[in-house]
Amino acid sequence: MEFGLACGHISAVNFAQHGERLGFTRCWVPDTPLIRSNLFATMAAVALQTKTIKIGSGVAVCGMRLAVDCANGIASINVLAPGRTFAVIGAGNTAMRMIGQRPTGARALREYVRVVQAMLRGEEVHYSATGLGGDAHPVRFTSLEQDYVRLDPLPEIHVAGNGPLSQAVAGEIGDGLCVSIPRGGTITEAMTHVRRGAAKVGRTLPDNYHTAALMNVLMLEPGEPLTAERVIKEIGPSIMANFHYLADWVRETGKEPPHYIRPVWNEYMAFLKKQEGADAHLTLHGTHYVTLQPDEARFLTPEIIRNFCIIGEPPELVEQIRQLERDGLKQVTFLPPFAQRFEIMERFATQVMARM
Repeated sequence: MEFGLACGHISAVNFAQHGERLGFTRCWVPDTPLIRSNLFATMAAVALQTKTIKIGSGVAVCGMRLAVDCANGIASINVLAPGRTFAVIGAGNTAMRMIGQRPTGARALREYVRVVQAMLRGEEVHYSATGLGGDAHPVRFTSLEQDYVRLDPLPEIHVAGNGPLSQAVAGEIGDGLCVSIPRGGTITEAMTHVRRGAAKVGRTLPDNYHTAALMNVLMLEPGEPLTAERVIKEIGPSIMANFHYLADWVRETGKEPPHYIRPVWNEYMAFLKKQEGADAHLTLHGTHYVTLQPDEARFLTPEIIRNFCIIGEPPELVEQIRQLERDGLKQVTFLPPFAQRFEIMERFATQVMARM
């Protein structure tokens, strides 16, 4: 099992450096420009100040830039960290919601990944800057003798997917899948969709097909209750990011929320209604993985926490992670609150990773 960390602040690259020393093998850099530093600037900073950790977009959001620019960014980081560069490309919930837009659909995601992969292989590919059905022209990297990008070794391109269609795209063309658990189902359920996508195009998934999960991980102290102030402060921002996602999903699809959130759902939606305003798309998502909005802690019941996290004292977490590995998961990444990130990372490395 690999373990990843997330570094979204160009002023806090020391977090990635310390994680490298602790044995974390991948550094994900988020692509949320209204609450984090620029994706490729931060990746470059991490690349220049680390030695062994792999550096990737986690995730590069299709709607934030043209596919050719994304390919250039990845290949540019590969100059700085050859063999350590990868990318996860996805629809982008937080980033897109914060500019008042919906995440990218599965067909557009597939096309975006196709173009990026072809360019990184050094191929010429037909590309429309206006999206599927637009006027397409051949594009490729030129003047490669200038070494402004590096295509060898070829960076891996993973696909982020929480729905069946995007997970199928990961099976069709991705070098791996990134899923958020529980939002995207279990790893077993996600891989069923991945294999369906692979079968659709006659593909056999390689043995090195990568599977990564963004998860909420809560390490308890001996005898610590789930109502403890430390527990709420530590895990609350991660859980509420999932609440925010579900609020948009339920309003747009008209579907019922998952069973594990229904006991508080009506009260939570009433809470959101009181906050409605012209900037609701900003306030709803602006605290993701950082802090709790005022009065949100009351929705974090012990039952909610259990359903949104892998949870327990260190030996229990080790066994749960080993089961995930048996199910086919190869990497776990979690995002602790910014103010507590060093403490949580160190506890996890010394008390969980060291036992694996």
